[in-house]
Amino acid sequence: MLDQPALWWQALGLFVAHFADWEQAWQAAIGDDGLEQKRVHALRSAAANVGAQALSEAAASLEAQLLKKRAGLAASVPDSLRASLQASFRQTWRSAAEAWQAASPESGAGSR
Repeated sequence: MLDQPALWWQALGLFVAHFADWEQAWQAAIGDDGLEQKRVHALRSAAANVGAQALSEAAASLEAQLLKKRAGLAASVPDSLRASLQASFRQTWRSAAEAWQAASPESGAGSR
C-alpha cells in the first residue's frame, strides 16, 4: 500500500477517523481479556496497514500476552506492555491526525 499514495492516504484517513476514540474504548475493555484482545488486534492490523510498524509491534506484544492469559499460560499482563502500547498509540495517532489535517483541502495544502 505504501507504493500507492492515494490508497495509503485513504487508509490513513480511515485510521484517524476510526481510531479517534480507540484509547478510551481500550481502557474500558481492560479487565475483559477477550474484548481487550479484540480492540488491540484491530489496532495492530490498522497500524500495519498504514506502515506504523512500532505501533503494530507494540499491539502484537500485548495481544500475544492477552492470548496467553486467556489460554491459562500467563497469570497477568505486565503493565509495561499496556504503557508501551498507550505511548505508541498516542504518538502515532497524533502524527497521523496532524498529517491528515495538514493535507486536507481546508488547510490550503492542496489535494492528497
